[in-house]
Amino acid sequence: MSRVFLYARVSTTDQTTANQLHEVEVAGFDIKPARVVEEQVSGSVPTSERKGFQSLLAKMEEEDILVVTKLDRLGRNAMDVRTTVEALHYKGIRVHCLALGGVDLTSPAGKMTMQVLGAVAEFERDLLIERTQAGLQRAKATGTKLGRPKAASSDAVQKMKAEGLSQSMIANQLGVSLSTIKRLWQPMCNRMQ
Repeated sequence: MSRVFLYARVSTTDQTTANQLHEVEVAGFDIKPARVVEEQVSGSVPTSERKGFQSLLAKMEEEDILVVTKLDRLGRNAMDVRTTVEALHYKGIRVHCLALGGVDLTSPAGKMTMQVLGAVAEFERDLLIERTQAGLQRAKATGTKLGRPKAASSDAVQKMKAEGLSQSMIANQLGVSLSTIKRLWQPMCNRMQ
């Protein structure tokens, strides 16, 4: 007989899982409190690094059902969600997502849904790369310098110091912070002692 578990996640301490618990109840799932895992962890953390999710996995067995209210409860992006769902399917665990009409993501219809979501995620990633490349090309064409700014060298600081310039004057001329100049103020051989 299948057991039903709930994974309810929020990102910050000022949020609560109450809405997720209510949605599951309204959907008709009667889940025992011992089978509910509530976790406060950022969505950017993969499920493999979430303590609550890992404790949930330790409790679950083949033919169990995992309920989530939305896909983003399971992962940081479509690829992470897909990997998580595939890992659960491999263990014989079915995944139901209420936001997708309660569809079992490990069923044929659920797999198709996951493939579509994966294709959309890949498309979004490709568009982001394309926009980034176009922006870089536009910046280069207008003469914008890309990359990290040149760092001040110890030699340049020592030379200007020998010319009698103050730390503030050197920082202004080199276009770096005063703390950078202070760090480079002593000759290299004195800093290593």
